[in-house]
Amino acid sequence: MMARISMALAAVMMCAGIASAAEPVKAPTFTKDVAPIFQAKCEACHRTDSMAPMSLTNYQEARPWARAIKTRVTARQMPPWHIDKNIGIQEFKNDRSLTDAEIDTISRWVDAGAPMGDPKEMPPPVKWPDASVWNLASRFGPPDLVVPSPAFTMPAHSQDAWDKRASPSGVTEPRWVRGIEIRPATNKGRKIVHHALARLSQDDPTDPAAADGDDDSINTGPGLFMEWAVGKQGEIMREGTGKLLLPGSQFVWDIHYSAAGEEITNNVELGIWFYPKGQEPKHRQVLHLMGASGGAIDIPPNTIKGTQGFFVMKQNGRVESFQPHMHLRGKAMTMEAILPTGQSQMLSHVNNFNFNWHTSYYYADDAAPLLPKGTILKISAWHDNTSANKSNPDPNQWVGSGDRTVDEMAHAWVNVTYLDDEDYKAEVAKRKAVTATKTNQQQ
Repeated sequence: MMARISMALAAVMMCAGIASAAEPVKAPTFTKDVAPIFQAKCEACHRTDSMAPMSLTNYQEARPWARAIKTRVTARQMPPWHIDKNIGIQEFKNDRSLTDAEIDTISRWVDAGAPMGDPKEMPPPVKWPDASVWNLASRFGPPDLVVPSPAFTMPAHSQDAWDKRASPSGVTEPRWVRGIEIRPATNKGRKIVHHALARLSQDDPTDPAAADGDDDSINTGPGLFMEWAVGKQGEIMREGTGKLLLPGSQFVWDIHYSAAGEEITNNVELGIWFYPKGQEPKHRQVLHLMGASGGAIDIPPNTIKGTQGFFVMKQNGRVESFQPHMHLRGKAMTMEAILPTGQSQMLSHVNNFNFNWHTSYYYADDAAPLLPKGTILKISAWHDNTSANKSNPDPNQWVGSGDRTVDEMAHAWVNVTYLDDEDYKAEVAKRKAVTATKTNQQQ
């Protein structure tokens, strides 16, 4: 009697499409499940002749690293994306982090012995550009202007060095910029270039604030044009925004070189893409340095120390991106908006800063913070000067502000597009409409 009941129950389950509890769940395979994840989130770096130490473009390359891959992805060390997923804005244009489902797929694949799967299920290979191709070229074509820094020779063994010479832009008429990219000029140069800043020096008669020499002028003026560090691809101006480049301007470089065990001669290149002549964007975008600097950084030995800095928005604006910048003892950083009403909004929190990856987090169009004039942007940084920090060269040393890698910094690079009152109100109304639509769709 019981046997007949069991058979009947099994038949019902099969008819209903319910798998038997004893039926094993199929393990993910490389070709069907894992390769698509690697192509979308890993191969940008993990491919032949790229910056990563190993290629993951096929099964034979990936299989020896299976256990290490699981360890890194489950700890969310790879791909490098250090925004806290539980705090602040979570919508970004350049989010390369793995979803929980993707991490689970990779983990189960490794636990099952990292099976290859059916070769016929392998997705077509991605056609990646070589290192000589600009990242933004796929969107805009070759740069309209390339400005090289002077050549610099870094000895095989030496203290860190900073090249602060200038290069003329060569621009003979006012031009609006829609895309910018900085890169080391050679593959070997990538071994010695830690970061590169291009400061724009020009007289701008349309910008009264530039005359006072204030780097925090709302216009480009004498301020920063672009900053590049390891892991940064380039900057694209939002539609209708840009940076103005004037005749007679020049770029003053601040390039940080460090020795790599061999003598290398290198320079960096600044690629610029212009708006078509006669097409002027309505709004200017400005890259600001925000946070603590100079004597504000005071980190005693064997201590975790917090530091704060403040930036006042002199006009309404939209915050386009957030890029923390610290050195070896950097631990975490937040960007918080204190509104004129006294209310606070936590915008972003990087809870696991990694000196090897200076990622700029670009907010999605419908998520970029819209902030009124008078808003204070509060940048809070934490440094770990203890032995628990594996990157710490010496926890028994006091650490202050400085350019050397063993010194510290505690600022963020933040792109802001400034808006007049009318445009600001229009953007706020547009954002409310988008939010209402999303809410209705979710209900």
